[in-house]
Amino acid sequence: MDNRVWTRLSAATLCLGLAPGAQALEATVEGIEDELAENVRLYLDELEAEQYSPERLKSEVLRRSSEALRVYGYYSPNIRTRFDDPEAPEEVTLVIDPGAPVRIEVLELSVTGDAADDRPFVEAIDDFPVSHGDRLRHAPFDSLRSTLANLALQRGYFDWSFTDRRMEVRPYARSARLYLALDSGPRYRFGDVTFQGHHIETERLKNLATFERGDPYLASQVARLNERLGQTEWFASLSVRPRLDRELERLALPASEAGWWQALDLVGREPTPPAARLEAEALVAASTLQRPAEAPIDVTVTPADRHQFEVGLGYATDVGPRIRLSWDQPWVNRYGHGLDHDLYISGPEQRFSGLYTMPLENPLRDSYRLQYGLRNKDSEDTRTLESTVEIARRWKFDNDWEQSLYLRGTYEDFTQAGVSNQVLLLYPGISWTRTRTRNPAFPTWGDRQLLAFEYSNEAWGSAAEFLRITGDSEWIRMLGDDNRFVGRVGFGSITTDDFADIPPSLRFFTGGDRSVRGYSYESIAPEDSDGDLIGGEQLLTLGLEAQRRVAGKWWLATFVDTGDAFNDWWPSELKTGAGLGVRWISPVGPIRFDVAHPFDIEDTFRIHFSIGPEF
Repeated sequence: MDNRVWTRLSAATLCLGLAPGAQALEATVEGIEDELAENVRLYLDELEAEQYSPERLKSEVLRRSSEALRVYGYYSPNIRTRFDDPEAPEEVTLVIDPGAPVRIEVLELSVTGDAADDRPFVEAIDDFPVSHGDRLRHAPFDSLRSTLANLALQRGYFDWSFTDRRMEVRPYARSARLYLALDSGPRYRFGDVTFQGHHIETERLKNLATFERGDPYLASQVARLNERLGQTEWFASLSVRPRLDRELERLALPASEAGWWQALDLVGREPTPPAARLEAEALVAASTLQRPAEAPIDVTVTPADRHQFEVGLGYATDVGPRIRLSWDQPWVNRYGHGLDHDLYISGPEQRFSGLYTMPLENPLRDSYRLQYGLRNKDSEDTRTLESTVEIARRWKFDNDWEQSLYLRGTYEDFTQAGVSNQVLLLYPGISWTRTRTRNPAFPTWGDRQLLAFEYSNEAWGSAAEFLRITGDSEWIRMLGDDNRFVGRVGFGSITTDDFADIPPSLRFFTGGDRSVRGYSYESIAPEDSDGDLIGGEQLLTLGLEAQRRVAGKWWLATFVDTGDAFNDWWPSELKTGAGLGVRWISPVGPIRFDVAHPFDIEDTFRIHFSIGPEF
């Protein structure tokens, strides 16, 4: 191929690349309105006039317009077309007289089989929006057909079929006859649940199912089992599906004809009749007479990695740079016990903790937990080294509340405001928590609740007697798509006559990024005569924030926070800060930048910066 041919091909390719895209024909509809006119325009959408000759274009416009009217029952319309340019049209005007509509003369809808008395099927038939004498519309009929088919699959009627499915239209008589009959057959029931590839005890896995053998089949229950298995974090992958192949079919002999090698020429004897055999269909039919149809559930899983590691980096003005290392073992034995370790390092605080979880009969709802840890903290006027061991019994309820009953032992070597002490505390406690969110990375709706009671007494060897109550509530709500509101309230109280023996971890401090902005981290608390923080016996914090989306993932915020840690039952005054902020929903989570002003200190502003959602 010479250079001239290459040149011509290149030029042609360039011309094609630069050629403007074909323009869709623009349609104006007169004579009808609302859904009829809109449907005609929809059928003519993206019709490219350049692909047709003038006569074929007119025929195509008429064909599409007629189809658009037929789905609303108008089978004999009078349609006139007018093009802006007969040779190279870009616009068409249609003047439409839809004519008299087709009306329903016969309407027969029925469900037979086990589904005849199944409420969703009965309601689907009763809710059909068209009756005798009404104008024919195709959409409700098609929708009912899809609804019945979907219900059959969702509710275990796997042998379903339409015995009649007709729409007979007589345009000349302006009448239509609709027939829709579903034979559901028997409703399948749940069979046995079998597991393959699992490393956890079978009975423990079966307890996650919300159905039993013999219960009517529901696809939602299968999906629920899949969800609950995933929530255990025991598996890297899983598949939950009903087994619908009929095993009896494999027992039937295949039909075949005798070959020549099987022929015998026996003079004087009657041929022996062939042995009786059952066809596959007969075996299946016989089986249905002996037992109800069942759908066993097959679960195939692969174990999750036994050791999982994660590293997290962050920054907040409260603590500066921080790093978190985690080592999680979602399962350590066939009972599904789990072991997690966490190492957290920041400037003012370093801690190491471990959590051993022992699931009970219902792994997602009931468990024992053994937690232990070490913590070192050096912040403001607090110096403490703490070690803790806790054993807890956990319950999770249907309303998403989680209850924990625990016994905690703590040894703390601390110096607070220049006063040193060493205490050993042993105290039981009970807590209720609930966290709900939508879109956890940047919640558009959610709330978090916490209420806890703890009691210590010297009678069982604890160094101090106290009753400690803490509570926290935070809410996120949206108004429209661009207005987001965050509110929170927190409180705490410790009643004791041995406050000097109460370690800093149980006293109350506030101030910082997540409490009262405008003040440094845990800088608000009662002070001694030298101005050093000693911590409070009571706590109250309130906050309200309004956010407004300005562009894409960028939001502006305005907020006001107030609160105090104090010793009396009510503070003499609350510390208050207010300010403005910016929110950016980054790939690593929301980034918050705030500038806050504390009202009890003039000409002072404080910057707050943090990464991560509110909860």
